[in-house]
Amino acid sequence: MTQSPTTSGNVPSTGTIQLAPSYALPIALVGIAIPLVWVQPWVAGIVAVFGLFLLFQTVTLRLLFTETALDVFRGETLIRRFPYQDWQNWQIFWSKVPILFYFKEVKSIHFLPILFDPKMLRSCLEQRCPRA
Repeated sequence: MTQSPTTSGNVPSTGTIQLAPSYALPIALVGIAIPLVWVQPWVAGIVAVFGLFLLFQTVTLRLLFTETALDVFRGETLIRRFPYQDWQNWQIFWSKVPILFYFKEVKSIHFLPILFDPKMLRSCLEQRCPRA
């Protein structure tokens, strides 16, 4: 995380912020799959594979909040840029146990599993892309 002056909490007011990964969702899915093996083995397999897929995504993807956009990186490669000026709305579903992040751009909508620090995600969104 880039060190810069802060405006609220511990979110820098300028510079680029890289969100820390959160392994809670993928580990929970794999954990749910274990006892599910005795009830529905094929469903347990699907849940476990999905949890492992999300674990891989958590390890390889990085979200960076820049001054002008949310950037998604895989390793050192920028795979997508979402300029804030195109955002119309955003929402983090299930605040107590955040598992899904939604945002709407002018021409598309996006749903992302919460694979990053949800508190920092919310802080960055409130600061960089405040809701009207």
